[in-house]
Formats: sequence, C-alpha cells, structure tokens
Amino acid sequence: MATAFKTVEPLEYYRRFLKENCRPDGRELGEFRATTVNIGSITTADGSALVKLGNTTVICGVKAELAAPAADSANKGYIVPNVELPSLCSTRFRSGPPGEEAQAASQFIADVIENSQMIAKEDLCIANGKLAWVLYCDIICLDYDGNILDASAFALLAALKNVQLPSVTVNEETGLSEVNLKQKNPLTIRKHPVATSFAVFDDTLLIVDPTAEEEDLATGTVTIVTDDEGRLCSVHKPGGSPLTGAKLQDCITRAITRHKEVKKLIDKVIKSIKPK
Repeated sequence: MATAFKTVEPLEYYRRFLKENCRPDGRELGEFRATTVNIGSITTADGSALVKLGNTTVICGVKAELAAPAADSANKGYIVPNVELPSLCSTRFRSGPPGEEAQAASQFIADVIENSQMIAKEDLCIANGKLAWVLYCDIICLDYDGNILDASAFALLAALKNVQLPSVTVNEETGLSEVNLKQKNPLTIRKHPVATSFAVFDDTLLIVDPTAEEEDLATGTVTIVTDDEGRLCSVHKPGGSPLTGAKLQDCITRAITRHKEVKKLIDKVIKSIKPK
C-alpha cells in the first residue's frame, strides 16, 4: 500500500515523513548519509580518491603535465577541473557531450577552487614565464543518487591531498626541463573547502544531503562551501525557492559542522596510508 501511495503521490508521501522530522530512508532532516573515502585508488594517476556518499559514488583522478604559463600570468600554473556524469551512473543521463548538469557541476568546482584559494597557482610555477604544472582534475560519477556537488568537492580535495609531483628544474644552458622522478613532493593545500548541500521543501523546510528522489521533489537547492576557519567560500543557489537570512544562517552553521566531520575523515584516511 505504501509503495503504491509513494508512486501516485510522491510529494505527499514525503511530507508525511517530514512532519515527523524524519525521512523515508530513516535519516533525520539534518543527517548526512554514511560517507567513506578511499585515497590513491588509481595507480596511473598522480593523485586520486574515491568517495561514497550513501549510494552516490564519485572518483577523482588528477593528472599533472608540464606547460608554458600564460603570458598575462607568467608565474602561475593551471588547474583544470572536469565533472563527468556518464550514462552508466544513472538513467537520467545520456551518452555524448556533457549535459547541463555536468557543465554546471564543472563550473561549480572551478569556482570553489578559485574562491577558496585551496591551491595558490603560484605554487604550480616551476620557472617564471617558462614552465608550470597543469593539473587536470577529472571527476567521474560512477553511481548517481543525488548531491553530486558535495561528493565531487570532497573527492577533489582528497585527490589533491594525495598528489605527489616529481621535482623539475630547467637547465639554463639548454633551456630543457629535467624531471627527477625519484624525488617527489606533495602539493601545498592552503585551504580545505567542503561543500554542504540542502534541499528546500515547500519553500520553508531544509533537509541536508538530498538523494536524487528528494532533489526531484524539492522546490529548490542550495550549496554552502566553507573553509578551515569557518569562512564562507561560496553559496551556490541555482534558482528555486528563496531563502530567508535566518534559514541561510542555519545552513552555514550546519556546513561548518560538516566541514569538521569531512576534514577529520580525510585526515584519518591519510594517516592510515602513510608508511609507519
């Protein structure tokens, strides 16, 4: 009977749970799904991470290449993020060029990198005006069940913390680059941005970490990105229901708590894989 009611009136079905301050999957309104992270899972990449947020699974691989810096920023390297939502992760996506959701997610990740200053692009410069690192960050969704932005931002952060770049020098006589693969250095991660997404139900009720089903039924979504010091890096709100200042403040408070949970999880995993 419940299954039939959910099929015919999915929104009313959800409302009955929300009135009791819980959700059909048993979570409270402010509760995240179980989160796991696995670092260094792609051996052919310079850094990688696999993140599971409930049933949403995202993998991020970072590939580093050498290139000449741009003329107008001779002392800076590049970070190029790309989010892929292939048809294998959900029936809602089609094969072919990236859809609107994938493009929006790629732009969101690019904005997070820029606004949070998680990596100073000057750190990627090897020789001023001659040589710099380009970090290609490919984020691929393997299983889609909502909240792709949180999972993608988490996977990117974990993968960048796993990156080891070889030592590179430019021979002044020949002008050629010399790479020492035996000497590798980690990236300097200056900030640790963490995204926290909320779905808005009936213009007033906020639920954290929405599933794909909840996103479809919601009247809007909002994603808050905070850094280590609890500062706001960005607010991503693609239309939908407006939010009052008080509701937005509630979101920011929850996002700061979530940041501590995610940072603790990443630190724990990195510590477990470091050689004793």
